[in-house]
Amino acid sequence: MKSVILITDFFMTIIKAHIDHLEDLVLLFDGYRQFYKQPTNKDGARQFLIERFKNKDAVIYMAYIEDKAVGFTQLYPLLSSVSMQPMYLLNDLFIDSNYREQGIGEALIIKAKQLCIKENNKGLAIQTAFDNPAQHLYQRLDFVKDPDMHFFWTTT
Repeated sequence: MKSVILITDFFMTIIKAHIDHLEDLVLLFDGYRQFYKQPTNKDGARQFLIERFKNKDAVIYMAYIEDKAVGFTQLYPLLSSVSMQPMYLLNDLFIDSNYREQGIGEALIIKAKQLCIKENNKGLAIQTAFDNPAQHLYQRLDFVKDPDMHFFWTTT
């Protein structure tokens, strides 16, 4: 199912990505990784995304303006043991730098929230860098920083 949204002077389409969108998605995903100071690696990005489609372990929405892919979000399913409900982690959100500040990120997040409502999920969590400038967008869309939870990480 796709959504068509009028944003200022152009129409944007949001689609649920599938393998046919792989090459458009690879470019955005590689850009996303570079935003987080990773070296470009389109072959690695392609393989990673192929695995997501093959394993069906992520939901990816893409934003198009005309025929150009301009943004994406990737959601990973999680379970909450405390509430005994499913939820999603919005782990990736990226908008092509030429298209930022035009409502595309907001539209992608709203699409992700709609999925959570449709599936009767507990909610949607966002994981992001502490200095990500998009935090103001998350807060404007009613996301609240959780002061009680901390993430711990190890490379085993």
